[in-house]
Amino acid sequence: MNFNLNNKHALVCGSTAGIGKATALALAEEGVIITLIARNEDKLKATLAELPQHRPHNYIVADFSNPIDLKQKVSDYISNHHGFHILINNTGGPKGGPVFSADISEFESAFTQHLKCNHVLAQSVVPFMKTEGFGRIINVISTSVKQPLDGLGVSNTIRGAVANWSKTLANELGQFGITVNNVLPGATGTERLTEIIKNKSAKMGNTEEEAANAMKSAVPAKRFAKPEELADAITFLASERAGYINGINLPVDGGRTKSL
Repeated sequence: MNFNLNNKHALVCGSTAGIGKATALALAEEGVIITLIARNEDKLKATLAELPQHRPHNYIVADFSNPIDLKQKVSDYISNHHGFHILINNTGGPKGGPVFSADISEFESAFTQHLKCNHVLAQSVVPFMKTEGFGRIINVISTSVKQPLDGLGVSNTIRGAVANWSKTLANELGQFGITVNNVLPGATGTERLTEIIKNKSAKMGNTEEEAANAMKSAVPAKRFAKPEELADAITFLASERAGYINGINLPVDGGRTKSL
């Protein structure tokens, strides 16, 4: 299948590890020119070195705790370089814990890093997408928008807000050839999953291996996802082949989510 992504430009957030990095690599393999964005410049340089060297890939250093600064840096980059056909919104999730015991600052921080930053990035990239008649905004969020996950109270709350923002944006931008979709990872082999397993192990008083096996047993596929499997789904949604898919939540979770 030809995805028709050659020489498209993509801004990939959280692209130095996990799903974000796997997505940057997958898109680059399809001929996309990648701009990585994250807060650690050393990790950005290391990831940049792994991308195919025959295209002018680049990076932006930005901290998602400051959406105003983020918007300025991306706007300056666009002014001096190029616009983006593809935006991958991907930010590490909030720490776990019951929603009732969460401090109000945890909600504020998560809302800023996820919804506010997604919003300012969309505002930065959409004008170029409109001129091109082609745009793909893909938000990596969570299956919790369909079924809240125990012990991830703040994440459940904020992910729902992002999903509804995304659906609203899809309704507004569809007429311009711009789609907005959400990919919902299940348990995926990333640093965040390692943290979740450690927390479950400590809470239940069992080993980390036992905690991981219990999580796997809840998945019909009986295993965790690989970041590359999420990246494949994202790459398809970013392609011309997915032009009539708009405003959806796509679980990539091995069948774990019970709802349709």
